[in-house]
Amino acid sequence: MTTTSQPALVQALQWTGNSLKVLDQRKLPETITYDVYTDATGVTEAIATMRVRGAPAIGIAASYGVVLSAQQHFQAGTSDWRERIAADIQQLAASRPTAVNLFWALDLMRQALAEAIDDPRPALQALAIKIHHDDLAANQRMGELGADLLAGAKGVMTHCNAGALATGGYGTALGVIRSAWKRGLKTVYAGETRPWLQGARLTVWELAQEGIASTLVADSAAAWLMRSGAIDWIVVGADRIAVNGDTANKIGTYSLAVLAKQHGVKMMVVAPTSTIDWTIANGDDIEIEQREARELLHASYNHPGSLVSAWNPVFDVTPVALIDAIVTERGVVVNPAVQGVGSFRT
Repeated sequence: MTTTSQPALVQALQWTGNSLKVLDQRKLPETITYDVYTDATGVTEAIATMRVRGAPAIGIAASYGVVLSAQQHFQAGTSDWRERIAADIQQLAASRPTAVNLFWALDLMRQALAEAIDDPRPALQALAIKIHHDDLAANQRMGELGADLLAGAKGVMTHCNAGALATGGYGTALGVIRSAWKRGLKTVYAGETRPWLQGARLTVWELAQEGIASTLVADSAAAWLMRSGAIDWIVVGADRIAVNGDTANKIGTYSLAVLAKQHGVKMMVVAPTSTIDWTIANGDDIEIEQREARELLHASYNHPGSLVSAWNPVFDVTPVALIDAIVTERGVVVNPAVQGVGSFRT
């Protein structure tokens, strides 16, 4: 079922108590459409098809998907409801491979399920709501910490969409920009972020909803923008951060970091600590999602026997040596190549 309405504030996810309303971000900014899901299979599809996107939002959506699974499968007196919910959790885990928040949230839900003696629904719903609310609070905290680093900045550039649309609300990279705007930041640039155009379709739209002026630039114009001296920071989110600080984010982030180093522009990564994967030593161990060629190719090349193919990685990995600061809700590490991210573990 689909309903269409204008939300009072930008919200990617709305929990009703027995369904999850997902803003279909593929249709923005032309159409504001919420799809309503009542089972884990639907939520899995919403994540896989990028109706919902952004590592924190994916984790939140998946946690609500587990609640919907419990509401569907639990019946007092039956013997297999745990197995059915566990199968749905596995299905949700397979929806996207790179965003570590997905697996972090599902691990929490698994633990709550294992601890439930009888009806798991109240505990699972309370936990999903807490994951959602905690993410919003973390975003607001990161916004203030990141804005401290931007004090006196002439201008900033962001890539992809790391705002309220990608999180539980407020945003990671855009949360920093929101907070800095309130303190007097005047110049914000957004890269278009090909091939899905999250910057062109989502970021500039979201900023406009909040009354923040922005300037859209072609991805290929980033180097010339940096050379002009218009910006002194690039602020991005993250989908996974390795123990050494190497960071996976939307494809194109690595090239921006290389260009930033050349032009003396600083690079800030903003993400909750749930984005840090303590099981991987460095970025070489991060699985990079490859999406279908048809998302990139013109329709005329999408046919059997075509001599034109496409390589369509969704993310790339920025080495920590190119990152000047990592901002989380637990604090800031400046020069993480030297400092590391271990202080965020406690």
